[in-house]
Amino acid sequence: MKKSKKIFVCRDCGYESPKWLGQCPGCQEWATLEEFQEAASSKNRITGLKRERRKPQSIGKIPTGIEKRYMTGIGEFDRVLGGGLTQGSLVLISGEPGVGKSTLILQAGSEIAKNSGTVLYVTGEESEEQIHFRAARTGAMAEKLLVVSETDVINILDDIQRINPVFVIIDSVQTLFHPELTSAPGTVSQIKECVNGLMRKAKEANIAMMLVAHVTKQGDLAGPRVIEHIVDTVLHFEGERTQEYRILRSVKNRFGTTSEIGVFEMRQEGLMEVGNPSALFLESLNMEEEGAMVAAVMEGTRPLLVELQALVAPCNAGFPRRTTVGADSNRLGLMIAVLEKKIGIPLMEQDVYLNVIGGLKLEGTAADLAMSLAMYSSFRGKTLPVKSTAAIGEISLTGEVRPVGQIEKMLKEAQKLGFTRCLIPQRNLAKLTPVKGIQVIGVSTLHEAIKKVFDLH
Repeated sequence: MKKSKKIFVCRDCGYESPKWLGQCPGCQEWATLEEFQEAASSKNRITGLKRERRKPQSIGKIPTGIEKRYMTGIGEFDRVLGGGLTQGSLVLISGEPGVGKSTLILQAGSEIAKNSGTVLYVTGEESEEQIHFRAARTGAMAEKLLVVSETDVINILDDIQRINPVFVIIDSVQTLFHPELTSAPGTVSQIKECVNGLMRKAKEANIAMMLVAHVTKQGDLAGPRVIEHIVDTVLHFEGERTQEYRILRSVKNRFGTTSEIGVFEMRQEGLMEVGNPSALFLESLNMEEEGAMVAAVMEGTRPLLVELQALVAPCNAGFPRRTTVGADSNRLGLMIAVLEKKIGIPLMEQDVYLNVIGGLKLEGTAADLAMSLAMYSSFRGKTLPVKSTAAIGEISLTGEVRPVGQIEKMLKEAQKLGFTRCLIPQRNLAKLTPVKGIQVIGVSTLHEAIKKVFDLH
């Protein structure tokens, strides 16, 4: 029997080196290489079966079938997955402890078991009794939902071979281990070996699988980044355990778009989907507020309205603070520079805080105009008509309000929620089909937008 060899593996990116290095050549991070013992005969150890070798063939002659999807019974979950769970796909879901990952997949697994076939739930962190209690509380008591507490990947693959389920849930991938590897569960070598074996089984048997993964203190996916390359879909569950609302976001999806989000509310009976997130994000709006403005943004195919709140206060520490919650801090810095240079307000001597109400993390640039108006309002101490007016537009470094895409959808969403006015880029106004019930105000520059919005009341 060949001796095991010593290797050093980066815990962040999975880079392997025969000797220890202070800085990882793969991800350039410092002090991330850890020592592992790897058996020399590790090649193909999981399957142990000789598979038939495929021959190259013309791309036009490759047989294809209709893409089959399983509906989870949770509309928001199906939306993020791209229209349901694809047969033969490998999905990775991550999130902070206690955010609701296990609850969500248990509810989805129960619904698939009722409508599509046998579902196998493999738990490595909780007992079977704990899963039963959660299922009883959330109503996920399907007859064909099978639960087993197991961490040995060989035994798990044997169960899959024997039961032949349509859907397999692994909770969580960091608890799995292969008995021939000497390293502990959760290490790079164990995770790579186990996930590769599960991936091969999912593709060969055409079984949908969902893997639950831990996250690091920084909120990134724990374990080697190679896992993200192996799987078909990567989902991230956002939200605080102390808050009621959760947001499911797609980071990677080979069977759909990566720009969709799903909004859920955590209740005693489980996670409930929120059909109208905009109304949720705006439920605390007052008629007029200082330092607040409503922005319209697009998340995938869904238009959303969110409230932005800014607080500008004198700096007493010598170095001004820039703090954001739910927005890009680099984008905030750009807007502060534009307000200082083009509008003439001395924000370099002020602390600036920006918060997106509701826990949503904004992406893109459509909220630039609302962000700038909120900061100006807080600095001047003037109120804005936030209950009736929304703002859409990207701000360039020259102070120009630049056009954004899909603006008609955002205007219809604003009109549906009772908004009567909306500031939009002038170049969007020229091509816009009128939206009944809402006054559209075109602006070309940030200076013009500030003048018009404060003349409205």
